[in-house]
Amino acid sequence: MARRRGWGGQPPENDEQAARRIVDTAVDLIARTGSEIRIADVAEALGVIRQTVYRYFPSAEALMRAAALASVSGFLDRLAAHVAGLTDPVEAMTEGVAFTLTEVRRIPHLGLLLTGEHAGANSEGITSAEAKAFGLTMIRRFDVDWERYGYDDESLPELVEYILRTMQSFFVSPGSPPREGEELRRYLRRWMGSAIMAQPRHD
Repeated sequence: MARRRGWGGQPPENDEQAARRIVDTAVDLIARTGSEIRIADVAEALGVIRQTVYRYFPSAEALMRAAALASVSGFLDRLAAHVAGLTDPVEAMTEGVAFTLTEVRRIPHLGLLLTGEHAGANSEGITSAEAKAFGLTMIRRFDVDWERYGYDDESLPELVEYILRTMQSFFVSPGSPPREGEELRRYLRRWMGSAIMAQPRHD
């Protein structure tokens, strides 16, 4: 029962509640600090020892991933609101990518979900099934008639993979100085937009 001690005087009733409180604490810490967190940070905030957190999450990466998944709904709602009304695929994707890049810099655990590693890391997880599924969920929240622009169940996931690879390049090497604001949007419209419109459009 050692895992039940601490917890600020309010121990969880079961393992599910303990894991949820650990994740909630991680999300709160990331939101307040704007940076990646350590197991020790979460343990201290909960009033438990590190080994207690490790019983539920074997690494900081696993905890960051759980925090990212817990935050997905709120991020997708903000993204959908940001691109609402944009029916042109280039404009919608430009705004969507620019918004996501800004959010990832502000909330690192979103970068972890997209890449499979910590934001800014040299990752091979960008093409993971989890990242692709998240990407598809993102662009299907757009007000774009993807079928009208020639995208079907085969080509739309390929577009998602291309967009994820594009965002990964900004995670790994944002530039010096990094493109921001309208400069970033002009760049995305010119090069990413050309790739989006290369798909043959249905009449």
